[in-house]
Amino acid sequence: MTRHFIVLALFCQLATSVLAADAPSYFRRSQGAVGDDFALPEQFGAKEQLVWRQEVSPGISTPCVHGDLVVLTTWDKKAKELSTVALDRASGKLRWKTGLKPQRVEKTHSAGSPAVSTPACDGKRIYVFFGSFGLVCYDLDGKEQWRKPMGPFQDEFGASSSPVLVDNLLVLSEDHDVDCFLVAVDRASGKTVWKTSRQGQTRSYSTPIVWKTAKERVLVVAGALKMTAYEIKTGKPLWWVNGLSRIVDTTPVTTADHLYMASWTPGGDLTERIAMEPFPEALKNLDKNKNKKIAKTELPNGSPVAARFFRIDLDQDGELNSVEWNKHAAVFKNAQNVAMAVRPGGRGDVTKSHVDWLSREGLPVVPSPAVYKGLLYMVKNGGILTSLDAKTGKRTRRGRIPGRGNYYASLVAGDGKIFACNEAGVMSIIKAGKTWSVIGSHDFGERIQATPVVRNGRMFIRTDSAVYCFGRK
Repeated sequence: MTRHFIVLALFCQLATSVLAADAPSYFRRSQGAVGDDFALPEQFGAKEQLVWRQEVSPGISTPCVHGDLVVLTTWDKKAKELSTVALDRASGKLRWKTGLKPQRVEKTHSAGSPAVSTPACDGKRIYVFFGSFGLVCYDLDGKEQWRKPMGPFQDEFGASSSPVLVDNLLVLSEDHDVDCFLVAVDRASGKTVWKTSRQGQTRSYSTPIVWKTAKERVLVVAGALKMTAYEIKTGKPLWWVNGLSRIVDTTPVTTADHLYMASWTPGGDLTERIAMEPFPEALKNLDKNKNKKIAKTELPNGSPVAARFFRIDLDQDGELNSVEWNKHAAVFKNAQNVAMAVRPGGRGDVTKSHVDWLSREGLPVVPSPAVYKGLLYMVKNGGILTSLDAKTGKRTRRGRIPGRGNYYASLVAGDGKIFACNEAGVMSIIKAGKTWSVIGSHDFGERIQATPVVRNGRMFIRTDSAVYCFGRK
């Protein structure tokens, strides 16, 4: 089943962002790691480890934990209301809730949600994004400060990229079937500072990251077939790497000297390709009414084009012209499912000059990887965990972990452990290392698509019905 609408980081996702008091940082940190300053739980079934549990309305956004608040978004299908919810960090009790009524609700997959993007906070304001409404800014008491309408977008899986804060800017990337863009707005006012067209891109759901190296800071956006670094102040493209999958759900992770990217989409493996015949040949074989276009009804049963007709039909007129056909034929032809390590410092096309290694093993669909103590960890649907040497890309171990099925929540690393949650609600706790091993697992009995968040030795886990806080009391 195709489920590219969630990135959490989540992207699902999704990979999303929360902020430290002074400097913006991702909820998983830029490495997908949370540090080793605090002991993290190993037994999630023990009552003494559960600090609180608070039921919440449906939604799959990863919580933003900042100061004394835990902030998340929800969707009430019956009331058709999008809400931002703030819980008390110490007790889990509701602090405040605000609601919005969108004029139109975006399309999503049955496993998706209109409340998927993770909020961000800078200690003064909270920023949320809904694909059905746009950007909204609140103060820490839930009072609206500004709003910037946008969406819904042309994409039957909806929007899932999350806002990122850097300097005085809020940055948002939206790659859909048409009109892809990267925009930066002023945090205080919501006014556009710059907007860069991502012309030529197709749908993807990755969240931008800020990559800080010894010489510079750049915004990096992973999209279909291509990953691009932008200048923060202007949105000007600086360098790019070709050779990504045709739809990207994952978000890159970074260290000071490398950026790591891993993505997988059907049709991007060397032995399994999706091919579209040349358009003149397609017209000859399929254009029954001879109007020089191809309707969905003219396609044979089982056609990969028919299964993806909505996204290929850019003008939504019910027929495919040569421009639409050729664009997606090129996307399918050039798609590559890979993990890669990229060095900083290049300009222009750095595909050949700055990519240190490529790997095609154990690639994730939605969950972003984690780089921790010299290893890159990735989890693949089915519960297959793979670790690669971060310097060489060589596999150190691959094996199954307790949670099978699909994975949306990104990996989290810290305190010598890797945490992986599958959609069915099974969390696996792994001892990190080249020959990693499973410490244990816990079945929450509730669906998990949001990524766990760690703050000061406590772990916050959102399921489809509640938020949990674990740690020493």
